[in-house]
Amino acid sequence: MSLIRALSKDLEARSDESLRALFAARPDLISPAVPDFAALAARASARVSVQRALERLNKPQMQVLETLHLCTNTDTEHSASAAGLRKFIAGSTLVAVERILASLQELALVHRAEPPHGTAASAQRQRFYLPVGCLKDVVGIYPAGLGRSYTELVRLQPAFAQRVVQLVADLRRSGVAIQGATTPMEAALALQHWTSSPEALHQVLAGAPERTTALLARFGNWAMGAVPQAQRKASVVNEGAEVGPVDWLLARGLLVPLDAAHVELPHSVGLSLRGGAIINDFTLSPPVPELGHTTAVLRRNAALGAIAETLRLVGELLYAVKEQPLVTLRSGGVGVREMKRLAEALRVDMQRAGLLLELCGLAGLLRLDVDSSAWVQPPQLEWLVLPRQEQWLWLVNAWLASERVPSLVGQPALGSGGMSPAHRSAAGSTINALSAEAQRPDAPVVRKRILEILNELTREAAAPDGKAPVLDAAAVLQRAEWAQPRMARRFSSLIRGVLAEAEMLGLIGSGALSQLGIAVAEDNPDEALGVLGEHLPAELNHVLLQADLTAVAPGYLSPELSEKLLLMADPEGQGPATIYRFSPYSVRRALDAGFDAPGMLGFLREHSATAVPQPLEYLVQDTASRHGRLRVGAAASFIQSDDETTVLELASESKAAGLGLARIAPTVLISSAPPRETAQVLRSLGLSPSMEESEPSVLRLRRSTSPSGSPRPVYTAPRTAPAEADVEAQLAVLRHVGPAAVASPNGGGAAGSGEVATQLGLETLQRAIRLKQRISMNVVDSLGNANLETVVPLSVSGGRVRVFDPAKDTERVVSIHRIIDIEAAEELRQ
Repeated sequence: MSLIRALSKDLEARSDESLRALFAARPDLISPAVPDFAALAARASARVSVQRALERLNKPQMQVLETLHLCTNTDTEHSASAAGLRKFIAGSTLVAVERILASLQELALVHRAEPPHGTAASAQRQRFYLPVGCLKDVVGIYPAGLGRSYTELVRLQPAFAQRVVQLVADLRRSGVAIQGATTPMEAALALQHWTSSPEALHQVLAGAPERTTALLARFGNWAMGAVPQAQRKASVVNEGAEVGPVDWLLARGLLVPLDAAHVELPHSVGLSLRGGAIINDFTLSPPVPELGHTTAVLRRNAALGAIAETLRLVGELLYAVKEQPLVTLRSGGVGVREMKRLAEALRVDMQRAGLLLELCGLAGLLRLDVDSSAWVQPPQLEWLVLPRQEQWLWLVNAWLASERVPSLVGQPALGSGGMSPAHRSAAGSTINALSAEAQRPDAPVVRKRILEILNELTREAAAPDGKAPVLDAAAVLQRAEWAQPRMARRFSSLIRGVLAEAEMLGLIGSGALSQLGIAVAEDNPDEALGVLGEHLPAELNHVLLQADLTAVAPGYLSPELSEKLLLMADPEGQGPATIYRFSPYSVRRALDAGFDAPGMLGFLREHSATAVPQPLEYLVQDTASRHGRLRVGAAASFIQSDDETTVLELASESKAAGLGLARIAPTVLISSAPPRETAQVLRSLGLSPSMEESEPSVLRLRRSTSPSGSPRPVYTAPRTAPAEADVEAQLAVLRHVGPAAVASPNGGGAAGSGEVATQLGLETLQRAIRLKQRISMNVVDSLGNANLETVVPLSVSGGRVRVFDPAKDTERVVSIHRIIDIEAAEELRQ
């Protein structure tokens, strides 16, 4: 019976509560809605959906599922029970295996099946299971870390097939008790039988070189390994006294070469090395790491200090970009030169500057101006006027929801892992800030899961005296590998960067998850705002002016005061007590921005807790007295006319306002637009200007037409369950469809939707390929004529199937979209 049809019957027999639990665990099954149980089973058997479901399984669930996969055969419908699986899972109990199989059935990853033929009557009362058909493709070629069988290696590795008969003959000649063989398949079966007993294999290994046991231990969790010159010639007949462990194993077929650099440990050898058990590290309890502790006060102070410092640096970064936008590279992102300039302005290292710049970019505090190809601060940015706790929540929400990973900045780009840092820098092969290479679609899911794991470990290891556990990357990764082993590689690549980013945002303080981090992990932003509003020091609106031309900020200044003070003075040092130094250059900068001497001194008197020192007052007045004697402005083109009246009319013309015209002489106007653009506007006004010379090379700087403000990011947790209304609507549809939906053997009728027909067709094709069976398929030609053909499918990929036509003794390729019906020819003849 088709596995999809069997799963469909299993789903139809479930209660509504069971289906609701399934849809909550696998929301993609009803997105979009399905018309019947056949379509639901087809979608639950699809490779992408099964892969998503496996990513949510914990380690014991994956171990039981992989053991079921190895102990069953979906092609021959050879099923397995919990009692049969328990024999291959060391340390398990029948109750534990049965419970896990029931949970996998609830997830529609396995379904009930008939007992294998020849099963004893007493055993037939047990529950037998089969996994979904695509599990083999999703799990991969090394389920449970075990390699492929000798017969499969002979079929897939031509080089091994050519020498396996001679290998068996050499073993027999050396006195090994192994069956003789005349064909590669017979030799594979002989090797498989020879290595299938743990006791017999240990006797063989007793005479191995000294380091052989240590070498085989490296294959304990994975069947493939790297070996130089793996296809070397090795034979037990020509072995010398100093033979190495690799040559010794290759000569006996205990390692099989795959190519010039890799070998594989065959299935029977790996199983015997594990003592006959597929799983030998089964446990229902997650590992408990040994953690240190820190006090609640240290955790809180460290988190609040990090938040205040991050908010201050973000404010300074926005000011620096406002004063001088960040130019992008042609390849995308911000280059090293611009990053050095930004790091010097913030007085931090380039790594910290990259993190801050990425944070501003993903939060929408900076945007890319398409005309100038530079990152600029949006006008009327709302973030600057928000209370500090809301500024923090803005950044955290954006970080949680963003697919960008700030910590990837400066890391080697894809394909440059083997280069030295100097070569990577020279080749430009590191990831630049605000470039596309820092994008990771799975970042929000990984980020959220890491926070949840931090919260779990914090609650488990909380000390009775209120101390919080100090968590590091190793502890989080250890728990992640148990909770979601299929995602362990993603966690390992992002874990350290996510922890560093969380610490910068105050979610982690002194190595422990802070109160704010706990609230964010539990999706409670209101509680986080309340905690932050209660403990974060209020922003200051005054400084202390010193006689040495400096101003000391005794805390974190308000954004408005900080921005204006940055105009008048240059910041020095780090931390809350920032020092601002006044100089003739900084005072001129403020004068250029529109301040005058009385206004500047008045501002300083208003925001200083001390009187304005006389040296500072003299500096401001003296610099202002010399300021403005010469005026410098920007002009991209000029307009000259002998008719003064025409010049006056043009200067007052509203349609020419976009040119930024300014009159500098009775007959001369200057324009901020380039000559060609200026000439086009003048022609549209009915004038006939002449171009005196070619357009000079000027930089085009136009304002973008994007919205003036930036939308405030609102974090939405990754959806783990569909809406209740959608579930109820789906149940109503399913319960109104009768059992006839799965009755059609060829995918017609109610089950003949495109999704069901495609999955049933692929299932039939893949099964026929594995069993080398003939199929009968209805193929439509280019004229729309249907032809019934009986062929042997050889492979399927890329929307095409390669088949062998016995009637014509030829091979050809058929597009799957032209096949409207597929059936196993052997089943038709029965």
